[in-house]
Amino acid sequence: MSSVGETRADGGKWLDAHYDPVANLYTFSSCMDLADLNGDGESKLVVGDLGTGSCNMKLKVYRGTSLVSDSTLLDLPTGLVAFLMDLHEPRIPAVAVASGPFIYVYKNLRPYFKFTLPGLEVNSLEQDVWQQAREGQIDPLSLKELLEGVREKAEVPLSVRSLRFLALEPHDMDDFVSLHKQQPIRRQTVITCIGTLKKSTADEDGVSCLVIGTESSEVYILDPEAFTILSKMWLPAAPTLLDVTGQFDVEFRITAACRNGNIYILRRESAKPKYCIELSSHPVGLVRMGKNVVVGCADESLQGFTQKGKKLWKAILPAPITTMAAMDLPTRGFQAVLVGLANCEVHLYRDKNLLSVIKTPDVVSSVCFGRYGREDGTLLMTTKGGGLMVKILKRTAAFDDRDAAPGPPLAQSVRLNVPKKTKLYVDQTLRERESGVAMHRAFQMDLSRLRLAAAKAYVKALESSLSPVSASPTEPLKMNAVVQGLGPSFKLTLNVQNTAACRPVMNLAVSFLYDENLYRMRNPYMRIPLLVPGLVYPVETFVECTSDKGISDIIKVFVLHEGKSAPLLTAHINMPVSEGLALN
Repeated sequence: MSSVGETRADGGKWLDAHYDPVANLYTFSSCMDLADLNGDGESKLVVGDLGTGSCNMKLKVYRGTSLVSDSTLLDLPTGLVAFLMDLHEPRIPAVAVASGPFIYVYKNLRPYFKFTLPGLEVNSLEQDVWQQAREGQIDPLSLKELLEGVREKAEVPLSVRSLRFLALEPHDMDDFVSLHKQQPIRRQTVITCIGTLKKSTADEDGVSCLVIGTESSEVYILDPEAFTILSKMWLPAAPTLLDVTGQFDVEFRITAACRNGNIYILRRESAKPKYCIELSSHPVGLVRMGKNVVVGCADESLQGFTQKGKKLWKAILPAPITTMAAMDLPTRGFQAVLVGLANCEVHLYRDKNLLSVIKTPDVVSSVCFGRYGREDGTLLMTTKGGGLMVKILKRTAAFDDRDAAPGPPLAQSVRLNVPKKTKLYVDQTLRERESGVAMHRAFQMDLSRLRLAAAKAYVKALESSLSPVSASPTEPLKMNAVVQGLGPSFKLTLNVQNTAACRPVMNLAVSFLYDENLYRMRNPYMRIPLLVPGLVYPVETFVECTSDKGISDIIKVFVLHEGKSAPLLTAHINMPVSEGLALN
């Protein structure tokens, strides 16, 4: 059943090309892709059909409005991607279907290769328990008790066999043990999500690697030809959604939404996440728009983040999100996000601006946008009831950020009634015009006086060595002081540095001048060792406040050259009030 017409619920931007409510197609956005499988220039829709969830899993290929291929899948598909795996002509993409711990690769829609995830570590205690059961040393009830103890204490989880055994009733245990005790124990993870990453070039027809996320919180990057593991990364939790950008040989970013409610960003140089985005609720959709990440959350919100995790905006949706996908039109330079909602609508967002609303006869379960057939702007959707919808974007369709989003108030565009120039403004203008020369001379006189006062203060500081930097060309020094402590005992540290390029400074001393009625110092005079250029030398001493009146004073520090009375450096240290004596 198909119909061609014009939809008006979305402003007339889409054409209804096809709708089949009984297509018997049950899938998610992660199991849909568009690819030119025959190299004839016509893109086809490749779908991993979930069937009933336990049987009738199919790999279906649609061309136009008809089903052209229908292959049986051995297990429930969790993801599907089309990718170019080599440079051979003609450039026909392969199809990778993730199912359980396996990736089934189809070329020319025929089985080509099967990749199996590497096994996980098996609990040694669990192996010992099953070994005892194999040798008949323990009965099934004892086996169950031992396995329950292992599950509670061990760090390595139990295998699927042991977990199934623990869930059995007592009368079924004997048959299960006799059937499985001779088989070796294995722990095998499963694939939760899959994506593609360009190998070395960003071209549309470039060779791509497979990126897979697993239930064991690992991310693998596979070689497209040999299907060996090129890179292995770890996440804090199992990933459920992946978005990959960049090239493996140059630089790449893998954005992973995980089951713990956080989003992690992996980069080429690190095997662990570089950035983390913490969400208020669990993510249900993930799309990358340029350098930003758009996340759909379970609290009926759409949020935008930078690739370093900074939150940019948040939009509240009218219903829960069912699916999300990117809408990319390179010919128009247009990028947006398609969001399927539980109220039978599909919203189109660019940032937080709502551009278009598409009404659907049923809840949309998956969305895919791209080139289908020979049309670049085709939107394909499957519904909860198994229907298939195809819409084509009009070539004359134009999206404005303010189509449905509230814009600025109308009053903003109204010109203000600015009053005319007042009599006071006119009088001031006339005065400046008549007395301009005198005003300029007075300004220049004040400026010259300011410069003279600054120069006098600078000369006075140099002559009395009050600056923390020495003006002597033979002993170029720099000093700063640090006071530590609450009182009555303080630690005084002077950091002295020789700023010369290559000449050391020697024969220096430090002298302190202070009020002996307020302070007592252990070493009021100290010698400084030879100062090597560039190094900072800390000179430490202790000061004790002897007054209980809660007052403080200045301690003067002089850096002297032995045999000369004029100091090279002088510093005035404002001592803090002694807290210890003040409290007493």
